Amino acid sequence: MPTQTTTPTQYEMVVGLEVHAQLKTASKIFCGCSTKFGAAPNTQTCPICLGMPGVLPVLNRRVLEMAVKTGLALHCQISPYSRFSRKNYFYPDLPKGYQISQYELPLCEHGYLEVALPAGQAGVNGQIKRIGIHRAHMEEDAGKNLHEGLEAASHVDLNRAGVPLLEIVSEPDIRSVDEAVAYLKTLRDILVYLDVCDGNMEEGSLRCEPNLSLRPVGQKEFGTRVELKNINSFRFVQKAMEYELRRQEKVLREGGRIVQETRLWNTEKEITVVMRGKEEAHDYRYFPEPDLVPLIIPQELIEEVRKTLPELPDSKRERFVREYGIPVYDAEVLTTSKDLAHYFEACVEVYPQPKTVSNWIMTELLRELKNSGQEIADGPIPPDRLAGLLKMIDNGTISGKIAKTVFEEMYRTGRPPEEIVKERGLVQISDEGAIETLIDEVLQAHPDERESYRQGKSQLLGFFVGQVMKRSQGKANPGKVNELLKRKLGET
Repeated sequence: MPTQTTTPTQYEMVVGLEVHAQLKTASKIFCGCSTKFGAAPNTQTCPICLGMPGVLPVLNRRVLEMAVKTGLALHCQISPYSRFSRKNYFYPDLPKGYQISQYELPLCEHGYLEVALPAGQAGVNGQIKRIGIHRAHMEEDAGKNLHEGLEAASHVDLNRAGVPLLEIVSEPDIRSVDEAVAYLKTLRDILVYLDVCDGNMEEGSLRCEPNLSLRPVGQKEFGTRVELKNINSFRFVQKAMEYELRRQEKVLREGGRIVQETRLWNTEKEITVVMRGKEEAHDYRYFPEPDLVPLIIPQELIEEVRKTLPELPDSKRERFVREYGIPVYDAEVLTTSKDLAHYFEACVEVYPQPKTVSNWIMTELLRELKNSGQEIADGPIPPDRLAGLLKMIDNGTISGKIAKTVFEEMYRTGRPPEEIVKERGLVQISDEGAIETLIDEVLQAHPDERESYRQGKSQLLGFFVGQVMKRSQGKANPGKVNELLKRKLGET
């Protein structure tokens, strides 16, 4: 009797992402306390954000406007009628015992985000995938528990309590770790472009909670999902999801059952660990917030906010390629931040050579910014000075090689290129008589190489150019050197 073989089950990942974005308001969502990061513990609190008896919250209008703005950018429907709810749970960082959030009537629903999928994925070559946005709603943040000291003492800092958040929940449309990271990066770029969130994951301004499950390929029903809580970097999101994928697949292949739960990412051990059993909506005992009236969102407000929408990253990339004729890759790099895109356009306005400007920004400037840990807005070289340096190359004042040396000193000192070139005597030698003198010296010093060139070893031209440039300390005009060398070497 023939032996029957079974094909191992292939599993498909299903992911939905919950992203908490801290909105860039000066004050909290329901009171006037500051939202500034880094203040001493418990110095930015008041009876309202601490939930003392008898206090009444009042909605910060800027929070509403920023939430509407984000909803429009994510192609969401803005609900004309919305309201807040109480989400009840008891943790040390939530002294009033409930969080003011939104539940059955969120502000924004049924949107989408278009994401460029990474090339190399199975069946994918830089394609665009539309990932649905289930909802985006306003809520307040909780405080923060701090565990430290030899005796593992625990402290509570309530400065974050009441900080405004927008929770953006995707549909379970994501099918790989790469897709999840691409979605998160695209969403972050949009939030930063909108100027509603600074996107700083290390400071907790943007936090991600993947909901991940596996199911056999071909099965329509979702598997049991596990939530990964409050991950604060793209790299950790990727590592946590990859680990959880392996863990769940191992459990299923061994005949086990996935438990619905919330897990934390341990950055030191690079594993996920159980935090608690996953709560369902009924566990939170939602009910309408009695201290806040329902929100009526007039169409006039929505249209007023719509007028403030900036050019978003995708549109800006397309325009850069179309208007400036630069490659798609260049446009993708230059639009990674609004400030970088503005810097590029400011340079091109003064020096209308887009590809040259792009090359210098992507190689020289971004390298120095990375090495110094600075953002483009804080860099010491304004656009007009970079443009001035490039003009000096064009008019023959300095060579491209010397320009890189000048650029490094510009970045280090903040001084203009003209001043550096003049002080250090870096003006390019373009005088033919001076260059011919240098060439004669080189040819006289290398008679064997000169004879070999005349006998057909044309590759020696580069050797002679290098020798002339060396004698001139890099100041000779390379074009003139090549032209005059060929003429000299061609003489009998």
